[in-house]
Amino acid sequence: MARANVDIGPLSENFNETSKERLLPNHSEYGLDASFHIEHEGCWRRLCNRINAFFSNVKQCSIKAIDMGRKDPRKAIFAAKMGSALSLVSVIIFFKEPLSYVGSYSIWAILTVVVVFEYSIGATLNKGFNRALGTFSAAGLALGVAELSVMAGKWQEVVIVISIFMAGSLASYLKLYPAMKQYEYGFRVFLLTFCIVLVSGTSHFFQAAVSRLLLIGVGAGACLIINVGVYPIWAGEDLHKLVIKNFKCVSTSLEGCVNGYLQCLEYDRIPSKILLYQASDDPVYSGYRAAMESTSQEESLLAFAEWEPPHGRYKMFNYPWAEYVKVSGALRHCTFMVMAMHSCILSEIQAASELRQVFCKEIQRVGIEGAKVIRHLGDKVEKMEKLSPRDLLEEVHEAAEDLQLLIDQKSYLLVQVKNWESSKQPDQFEDHEHLQELHDDEPKYMSINSLSEATLNMRSTHTLKHLDNHNPNLSLNISSTHLCSSGNMFNQMVWPSRLSILGDVIINEREVRTFESACPLSLATFTSLLIEFVARLQNLVNAFQVLSEKAKFKEPADAAGAEESANL
Repeated sequence: MARANVDIGPLSENFNETSKERLLPNHSEYGLDASFHIEHEGCWRRLCNRINAFFSNVKQCSIKAIDMGRKDPRKAIFAAKMGSALSLVSVIIFFKEPLSYVGSYSIWAILTVVVVFEYSIGATLNKGFNRALGTFSAAGLALGVAELSVMAGKWQEVVIVISIFMAGSLASYLKLYPAMKQYEYGFRVFLLTFCIVLVSGTSHFFQAAVSRLLLIGVGAGACLIINVGVYPIWAGEDLHKLVIKNFKCVSTSLEGCVNGYLQCLEYDRIPSKILLYQASDDPVYSGYRAAMESTSQEESLLAFAEWEPPHGRYKMFNYPWAEYVKVSGALRHCTFMVMAMHSCILSEIQAASELRQVFCKEIQRVGIEGAKVIRHLGDKVEKMEKLSPRDLLEEVHEAAEDLQLLIDQKSYLLVQVKNWESSKQPDQFEDHEHLQELHDDEPKYMSINSLSEATLNMRSTHTLKHLDNHNPNLSLNISSTHLCSSGNMFNQMVWPSRLSILGDVIINEREVRTFESACPLSLATFTSLLIEFVARLQNLVNAFQVLSEKAKFKEPADAAGAEESANL
């Protein structure tokens, strides 16, 4: 029976395989392999997927383009103005009289429109000036060199090549000089015009120069007429709005930092974009980051705004646009403190929530008054008004002084007094019973919601009863979940890296005491940064006052009303 079973097994497997083969279609009869259909179906499916992905990308790009036009209609208007300028130049070129040979050089007029026509009026004037300066200087010099080359006779080509080498080397070297950076485009136009005029041929020197100058003038004129006459976009106005936006962003970030810190805001996981200083959706982070990242944009707008004539509310020549950039720089100097305060919220070492509540009222007041000053200055810049005679910083300075006095009174909460050397202890702390009464007057920290609160609760010596005195440096690797069941811990590596607490047992007293001392100091760091922010506001106010004087801002409404009532 055993032998029969052995023989039947292979037969049954062969029978099953034969049955499966019979059920499958036999493609070999038609000269096709089964793998051909699989590969053909796979290629067709990939092709369909790619076509669908292409149309999906086109749809998404169209939606984004429409949204961009809705958010900023000026971009759509600029595109329409560019098309109108090109069309106007093309129509002018079609009229070949009185110079019939101009049509062969018509590319220069179109090229001028494409290159010179910029988004703002200042950028257009800047490009137009550089192109005109480079073209006229190169044309005049090239005509002089052309006459010399004609006089050289058979050495004509040698003179032209040497002239091109000298002009190209000298112009390329001069444009690297920092003061010549704003004329870099002019140097490029100079080289292009100089070379084209010289290599155009002996009998066409003058014709090429005149045609290029004429068509460049036509293109530049079309750019100016359309860009200035149809919905002009001013770089100075954009710079003005950018500075106002920075004031609003910094005030919002300051309020968010103070409120978040007092509410014990904790991140379950710090966004990687914040750690890498990239754009993020965090309102506090995005606010001060926008002010910090606006430096290059301000410098670009400043370079273009200085070319613009008086317009709108800026009715004076040599308008002090540079003072706007200085005001924004002073604001950015204050923003550094907001950035540092936000880093305290992101820090791994945090003070207990009960300890923050001791200074809550004073910290909140300083934050509110500081944000009010920033927002008030932003409103003054927007309205182009001077400051009122009263001291703008009086209330915020008073709030900062109250906070500093409270820190002086409650400083024993921020340090480990019992770790002071006996020779350095003040007289008021020599009485340990008085020190214990001060601690008893403060709120008790009953609940443990974070590692900092856990270490704060271990100030009493009864938690050391299970300490292993024979091996004080022993430590265990314990995850943060063993220390906190509420889930409010940061989802990252905490300090100290070797956690030495297990329930009521302290395994390594030295590590715990070090961390216990560092946690209250984080509150001292936050308050000192807030006070430093208040100290830097004076520099910002001074910069604004210089701007208001040079730009001739109007008098404030309250000051004008007070003067009128006094006259009456």
